[in-house]
Amino acid sequence: MTGAVWTEAFLEMMAAERAAARHTLTAYGRDLEDVSGFLSRRGVDLSRAQPGDLEAYFADLGRRGLSPGTAARRRSALRQFYRFVLDEGWRTDDPTRRLTAPHRGRPLPKVLTRAQVDALIAAARTRGAGNAEDPDRIESDAAGARLEALIELAYAGGLRVSELTALPVAPFARPSGPEALIIRGKGDKERLAPLNDRARRAVAAYLPYRARFLPARVKTSPWLFPSRGRGGKLTERRVAQLLAKAALAAGLDPAQVSPHVLRHAFATHLLEGGADLRVVQTLLGHADIATTQIYTHLAQDHLREVVETRHPLARRG
Repeated sequence: MTGAVWTEAFLEMMAAERAAARHTLTAYGRDLEDVSGFLSRRGVDLSRAQPGDLEAYFADLGRRGLSPGTAARRRSALRQFYRFVLDEGWRTDDPTRRLTAPHRGRPLPKVLTRAQVDALIAAARTRGAGNAEDPDRIESDAAGARLEALIELAYAGGLRVSELTALPVAPFARPSGPEALIIRGKGDKERLAPLNDRARRAVAAYLPYRARFLPARVKTSPWLFPSRGRGGKLTERRVAQLLAKAALAAGLDPAQVSPHVLRHAFATHLLEGGADLRVVQTLLGHADIATTQIYTHLAQDHLREVVETRHPLARRG
Protein backbone atom coordinates (compact mmCIF):
# COMPACT_ATOMS: atom_id res chain seq x y z
CA MET A 1 0.00 0.00 0.00
CA THR A 2 1.08 3.55 -0.65
CA GLY A 3 1.42 6.42 1.76
CA ALA A 4 -1.68 8.03 0.25
CA VAL A 5 -3.75 4.96 1.13
CA TRP A 6 -2.32 4.93 4.64
CA THR A 7 -3.10 8.63 5.05
CA GLU A 8 -6.71 8.11 4.04
CA ALA A 9 -7.06 5.23 6.50
CA PHE A 10 -5.43 7.29 9.26
CA LEU A 11 -7.82 10.21 8.76
CA GLU A 12 -10.79 7.84 8.73
CA MET A 13 -9.63 6.37 12.04
CA MET A 14 -9.20 9.85 13.56
CA ALA A 15 -12.73 10.77 12.53
CA ALA A 16 -14.43 7.52 13.57
CA GLU A 17 -12.53 6.49 16.71
CA ARG A 18 -11.29 9.79 18.14
CA ALA A 19 -14.11 12.05 16.92
CA ALA A 20 -11.58 14.55 15.57
CA ALA A 21 -13.11 17.84 14.46
CA ARG A 22 -13.26 18.66 10.77
CA HIS A 23 -10.64 21.40 10.99
CA THR A 24 -8.34 18.99 12.85
CA LEU A 25 -8.68 16.41 10.10
CA THR A 26 -8.05 19.08 7.47
CA ALA A 27 -4.90 20.21 9.29
CA TYR A 28 -3.57 16.63 9.61
CA GLY A 29 -4.30 15.95 5.95
CA ARG A 30 -2.53 19.15 4.89
CA ASP A 31 0.50 18.38 7.08
CA LEU A 32 0.87 14.82 5.77
CA GLU A 33 0.42 16.05 2.21
CA ASP A 34 3.27 18.52 2.69
CA VAL A 35 5.55 15.79 4.05
CA SER A 36 4.57 13.46 1.22
CA GLY A 37 5.30 16.15 -1.37
CA PHE A 38 8.78 16.73 0.04
CA LEU A 39 9.53 13.00 0.14
CA SER A 40 8.30 12.43 -3.40
CA ARG A 41 10.82 14.98 -4.66
CA ARG A 42 13.45 12.78 -3.04
CA GLY A 43 11.97 9.71 -4.74
CA VAL A 44 10.60 8.30 -1.47
CA ASP A 45 7.01 7.33 -0.67
CA LEU A 46 5.59 8.22 2.74
CA SER A 47 5.13 4.50 3.42
CA ARG A 48 8.87 3.86 3.02
CA ALA A 49 10.28 6.99 4.69
CA GLN A 50 13.34 6.51 6.89
CA PRO A 51 14.45 8.61 9.89
CA GLY A 52 16.95 10.49 7.75
CA ASP A 53 14.24 11.43 5.25
CA LEU A 54 12.06 12.93 7.94
CA GLU A 55 14.99 14.76 9.55
CA ALA A 56 15.73 16.27 6.14
CA TYR A 57 12.10 17.35 5.87
CA PHE A 58 12.22 19.26 9.17
CA ALA A 59 15.51 20.84 8.23
CA ASP A 60 13.78 22.02 5.05
CA LEU A 61 10.97 23.53 7.12
CA GLY A 62 13.56 25.67 8.88
CA ARG A 63 15.03 26.81 5.58
CA ARG A 64 11.53 27.72 4.39
CA GLY A 65 11.13 29.93 7.45
CA LEU A 66 8.19 28.07 8.97
CA SER A 67 7.62 28.72 12.65
CA PRO A 68 8.57 26.29 15.44
CA GLY A 69 4.86 25.98 16.18
CA THR A 70 4.17 24.70 12.68
CA ALA A 71 7.09 22.29 12.91
CA ALA A 72 5.82 21.00 16.25
CA ARG A 73 2.35 20.42 14.85
CA ARG A 74 3.69 18.50 11.86
CA ARG A 75 5.95 16.43 14.08
CA SER A 76 2.89 15.52 16.18
CA ALA A 77 0.90 14.61 13.06
CA LEU A 78 3.70 12.38 11.78
CA ARG A 79 4.18 10.65 15.12
CA GLN A 80 0.46 9.88 15.38
CA PHE A 81 0.38 8.73 11.75
CA TYR A 82 3.24 6.26 12.14
CA ARG A 83 1.93 5.06 15.49
CA PHE A 84 -1.28 4.17 13.67
CA VAL A 85 0.74 2.44 10.95
CA LEU A 86 2.58 0.39 13.57
CA ASP A 87 -0.69 -0.58 15.28
CA GLU A 88 -2.04 -1.76 11.92
CA GLY A 89 1.10 -3.87 11.38
CA TRP A 90 1.95 -2.15 8.09
CA ARG A 91 5.45 -1.32 9.34
CA THR A 92 7.57 -2.76 12.10
CA ASP A 93 9.65 0.36 12.74
CA ASP A 94 8.88 3.99 13.59
CA PRO A 95 10.81 6.48 11.42
CA THR A 96 9.85 9.35 13.74
CA ARG A 97 11.77 7.93 16.69
CA ARG A 98 14.78 10.23 16.18
CA LEU A 99 12.76 13.39 15.70
CA THR A 100 13.23 15.90 18.49
CA ALA A 101 10.65 18.50 19.38
CA PRO A 102 11.55 21.96 18.05
CA HIS A 103 12.24 24.46 20.78
CA ARG A 104 9.54 27.01 21.20
CA GLY A 105 8.67 29.12 24.16
CA ARG A 106 5.03 28.55 24.88
CA PRO A 107 3.60 31.75 26.35
CA LEU A 108 1.57 31.41 29.48
CA PRO A 109 -2.08 32.27 28.97
CA LYS A 110 -3.32 35.59 30.31
CA VAL A 111 -5.33 35.27 33.49
CA LEU A 112 -7.29 37.56 35.79
CA THR A 113 -7.09 37.57 39.57
CA ARG A 114 -10.22 36.88 41.56
CA ALA A 115 -10.47 40.56 42.45
CA GLN A 116 -10.27 41.52 38.77
CA VAL A 117 -13.05 39.08 37.86
CA ASP A 118 -15.22 40.59 40.61
CA ALA A 119 -14.43 44.09 39.30
CA LEU A 120 -15.41 43.02 35.79
CA ILE A 121 -18.74 41.63 37.00
CA ALA A 122 -19.41 44.76 39.06
CA ALA A 123 -18.71 46.94 36.02
CA ALA A 124 -21.15 44.93 33.94
CA ARG A 125 -23.79 45.25 36.62
CA THR A 126 -23.44 48.98 37.32
CA ARG A 127 -22.37 50.41 34.00
CA GLY A 128 -24.31 48.28 31.54
CA ALA A 129 -21.38 48.04 29.14
CA GLY A 130 -22.41 47.77 25.53
CA ASN A 131 -25.84 49.42 25.76
CA ALA A 132 -25.93 50.41 22.09
CA GLU A 133 -26.37 47.10 20.31
CA ASP A 134 -29.38 48.25 18.26
CA PRO A 135 -30.80 51.58 17.02
CA ASP A 136 -33.25 51.76 19.92
CA ARG A 137 -30.35 51.75 22.40
CA ILE A 138 -31.51 49.06 24.78
CA GLU A 139 -31.43 50.49 28.27
CA SER A 140 -28.26 49.90 30.23
CA ASP A 141 -29.90 47.78 32.92
CA ALA A 142 -30.90 45.17 30.30
CA ALA A 143 -27.46 45.20 28.66
CA GLY A 144 -25.78 45.09 32.06
CA ALA A 145 -27.88 42.13 33.20
CA ARG A 146 -27.03 40.26 30.02
CA LEU A 147 -23.31 40.92 30.29
CA GLU A 148 -23.26 39.97 33.96
CA ALA A 149 -24.91 36.67 33.05
CA LEU A 150 -22.38 36.10 30.25
CA ILE A 151 -19.41 36.69 32.54
CA GLU A 152 -20.79 34.64 35.43
CA LEU A 153 -21.58 31.67 33.16
CA ALA A 154 -18.20 31.76 31.41
CA TYR A 155 -16.33 32.00 34.70
CA ALA A 156 -18.47 29.48 36.62
CA GLY A 157 -18.39 26.81 33.92
CA GLY A 158 -15.07 27.41 32.15
CA LEU A 159 -16.98 27.76 28.89
CA ARG A 160 -15.47 28.56 25.54
CA VAL A 161 -17.09 31.59 23.93
CA SER A 162 -18.55 29.36 21.18
CA GLU A 163 -20.16 27.21 23.89
CA LEU A 164 -21.42 30.28 25.71
CA THR A 165 -23.16 31.83 22.71
CA ALA A 166 -24.69 28.45 21.74
CA LEU A 167 -26.37 27.89 25.12
CA PRO A 168 -30.08 27.04 24.80
CA VAL A 169 -32.60 28.80 27.00
CA ALA A 170 -34.55 25.60 27.80
CA PRO A 171 -32.38 24.40 30.74
CA PHE A 172 -33.04 27.71 32.52
CA ALA A 173 -36.84 27.36 32.40
CA ARG A 174 -36.96 26.12 36.00
CA PRO A 175 -37.14 28.91 38.60
CA SER A 176 -33.98 27.77 40.37
CA GLY A 177 -32.06 27.16 37.15
CA PRO A 178 -29.90 24.10 36.38
CA GLU A 179 -27.16 22.99 38.73
CA ALA A 180 -25.07 21.92 35.73
CA LEU A 181 -25.09 22.23 31.95
CA ILE A 182 -24.32 19.55 29.38
CA ILE A 183 -21.85 21.20 27.03
CA ARG A 184 -21.04 19.92 23.57
CA GLY A 185 -17.45 21.02 22.98
CA LYS A 186 -14.64 20.33 20.55
CA GLY A 187 -14.86 17.10 18.60
CA ASP A 188 -18.58 17.01 19.41
CA LYS A 189 -17.71 15.64 22.86
CA GLU A 190 -20.01 16.25 25.80
CA ARG A 191 -18.98 17.29 29.28
CA LEU A 192 -20.71 18.49 32.43
CA ALA A 193 -20.28 22.14 33.49
CA PRO A 194 -21.51 22.73 37.07
CA LEU A 195 -22.99 26.15 37.81
CA ASN A 196 -22.72 27.99 41.11
CA ASP A 197 -25.45 30.03 42.79
CA ARG A 198 -24.02 33.33 41.52
CA ALA A 199 -24.23 32.23 37.91
CA ARG A 200 -27.79 30.96 38.31
CA ARG A 201 -28.86 34.20 40.02
CA ALA A 202 -27.24 36.27 37.26
CA VAL A 203 -29.13 34.36 34.57
CA ALA A 204 -32.38 34.66 36.54
CA ALA A 205 -31.88 38.44 36.73
CA TYR A 206 -31.22 38.61 33.00
CA LEU A 207 -34.17 36.49 31.81
CA PRO A 208 -36.84 39.22 32.30
CA TYR A 209 -34.84 41.37 29.85
CA ARG A 210 -34.13 38.61 27.35
CA ALA A 211 -37.11 39.38 25.07
CA ARG A 212 -35.67 42.86 24.43
CA PHE A 213 -32.81 41.27 22.46
CA LEU A 214 -35.02 39.19 20.16
CA PRO A 215 -34.95 40.01 16.44
CA ALA A 216 -37.76 42.20 15.14
CA ARG A 217 -41.09 40.38 14.74
CA VAL A 218 -39.64 37.27 16.42
CA LYS A 219 -41.41 36.15 19.58
CA THR A 220 -39.38 33.09 20.49
CA SER A 221 -35.78 31.94 20.18
CA PRO A 222 -34.03 28.73 21.30
CA TRP A 223 -30.94 30.69 22.38
CA LEU A 224 -30.25 31.93 25.89
CA PHE A 225 -28.57 34.98 24.37
CA PRO A 226 -30.58 35.95 21.27
CA SER A 227 -29.58 38.89 19.11
CA ARG A 228 -31.00 41.01 16.34
CA GLY A 229 -28.05 40.10 14.15
CA ARG A 230 -28.23 37.83 11.13
CA GLY A 231 -27.59 34.60 13.05
CA GLY A 232 -30.29 35.27 15.62
CA LYS A 233 -27.93 34.83 18.56
CA LEU A 234 -25.12 36.77 20.13
CA THR A 235 -21.88 36.40 18.19
CA GLU A 236 -18.48 35.55 19.62
CA ARG A 237 -17.10 38.83 18.32
CA ARG A 238 -19.84 40.80 20.05
CA VAL A 239 -19.14 39.07 23.36
CA ALA A 240 -15.48 40.09 23.05
CA GLN A 241 -16.51 43.69 22.35
CA LEU A 242 -18.80 43.78 25.37
CA LEU A 243 -16.06 42.39 27.61
CA ALA A 244 -13.62 45.01 26.37
CA LYS A 245 -16.07 47.78 27.32
CA ALA A 246 -16.63 46.21 30.73
CA ALA A 247 -12.86 46.01 31.22
CA LEU A 248 -12.52 49.75 30.58
CA ALA A 249 -15.33 50.45 33.03
CA ALA A 250 -13.57 48.26 35.63
CA GLY A 251 -10.25 50.01 35.14
CA LEU A 252 -8.66 46.96 33.48
CA ASP A 253 -6.64 46.77 30.30
CA PRO A 254 -9.05 45.59 27.56
CA ALA A 255 -6.15 43.79 25.85
CA GLN A 256 -5.90 41.55 28.91
CA VAL A 257 -9.60 40.63 28.96
CA SER A 258 -11.33 38.24 26.58
CA PRO A 259 -13.80 35.35 26.77
CA HIS A 260 -10.92 32.88 26.77
CA VAL A 261 -9.18 34.74 29.59
CA LEU A 262 -12.25 34.01 31.73
CA ARG A 263 -11.80 30.32 30.91
CA HIS A 264 -8.14 30.58 31.95
CA ALA A 265 -9.21 32.26 35.20
CA PHE A 266 -11.69 29.45 35.87
CA ALA A 267 -8.95 26.80 35.57
CA THR A 268 -6.26 28.73 37.46
CA HIS A 269 -8.52 29.65 40.36
CA LEU A 270 -9.67 26.05 40.68
CA LEU A 271 -6.07 24.89 41.00
CA GLU A 272 -5.33 27.65 43.49
CA GLY A 273 -8.29 26.41 45.49
CA GLY A 274 -6.81 22.92 45.66
CA ALA A 275 -8.65 21.19 42.80
CA ASP A 276 -7.08 18.07 41.31
CA LEU A 277 -5.53 18.55 37.87
CA ARG A 278 -7.54 15.64 36.45
CA VAL A 279 -10.76 17.26 37.66
CA VAL A 280 -9.82 20.53 35.95
CA GLN A 281 -8.99 18.60 32.77
CA THR A 282 -12.46 17.03 32.81
CA LEU A 283 -14.21 20.35 33.47
CA LEU A 284 -12.34 22.06 30.65
CA GLY A 285 -12.95 19.18 28.24
CA HIS A 286 -9.26 18.72 27.41
CA ALA A 287 -8.46 15.44 25.66
CA ASP A 288 -4.82 15.59 26.80
CA ILE A 289 -3.82 16.50 30.35
CA ALA A 290 -0.68 18.14 28.95
CA THR A 291 -2.94 20.94 27.72
CA THR A 292 -4.27 21.43 31.24
CA GLN A 293 -0.83 21.39 32.86
CA ILE A 294 -0.08 24.88 31.54
CA TYR A 295 -2.28 26.20 34.35
CA THR A 296 0.00 24.73 36.99
CA HIS A 297 2.55 27.37 35.97
CA LEU A 298 0.01 30.11 36.55
CA ALA A 299 -0.80 28.74 39.99
CA GLN A 300 2.80 27.94 40.92
CA ASP A 301 2.95 30.36 43.88
CA HIS A 302 -0.05 28.66 45.43
CA LEU A 303 1.31 25.19 44.66
CA ARG A 304 4.64 26.09 46.25
CA GLU A 305 2.80 27.27 49.37
CA VAL A 306 0.86 23.99 49.51
CA VAL A 307 4.09 21.97 49.40
CA GLU A 308 5.77 24.13 52.02
CA THR A 309 2.84 23.95 54.41
CA ARG A 310 1.52 20.44 53.78
CA HIS A 311 4.58 18.27 53.04
CA PRO A 312 5.84 16.59 56.25
CA LEU A 313 9.53 17.17 55.50
CA ALA A 314 8.92 20.85 54.70
CA ARG A 315 7.07 21.31 58.00
CA ARG A 316 9.83 19.47 59.85
CA GLY A 317 12.40 21.87 58.39
